Amino acid sequence: MNASWSTAVSATLHCLTGCAIGEVLGMVVGTAAGLPTWGTVVLSIALAFLFGYGLTLRGVLKAGIGVGAAVKLALAADTVSIAVMEVVDNAVVVAVPGAMDAGLASALFWGSLAFSLAVAFVVTVPVNRWLISRGKGHAVVHHAHHH
Repeated sequence: MNASWSTAVSATLHCLTGCAIGEVLGMVVGTAAGLPTWGTVVLSIALAFLFGYGLTLRGVLKAGIGVGAAVKLALAADTVSIAVMEVVDNAVVVAVPGAMDAGLASALFWGSLAFSLAVAFVVTVPVNRWLISRGKGHAVVHHAHHH
C-alpha cells in the first residue's frame, strides 16, 4: 500500500485529537488533585488511550461495523500510534524543568504541554506512514470505512 505523507498526517491528527483530549484532561486533573508526577502521567496516558480509542470507535460504529469488530479495528488502528505519541509527549513534558510542578495558571504548564504534543505529533507522523504503508494502523480503519 502506498502511504502518502498527507495520509500519515491525517491519521496522526486523528490520533492527536484523542491523545490531546486525554492528555490535557489527565494533566489538569492530576495537577489539580496534587497527584505525584507518576500518578499524573499514568492518568494522562490512560485517558489518552480511552479518548483515542473512543474517537475511532465512534467513527467505526457509525459506519455500521458491529461492536466486537469495531473494538478490534480500534485496537489495531490506534495502539501503536497512541503508544508512540504518549511515550514522546510525556517524556517531553516531564523533561521540561518545573513543568510538572507548575500550577494550572502557569504559562510553563500549558506551554510545555502544547510543546510536548507538537513534538509527539512530529515523531508519530513517520511511524503512522510506515504502518499505513504496510496495511496496518489507520489503514485498517480506512479499509473498513470503504467496504
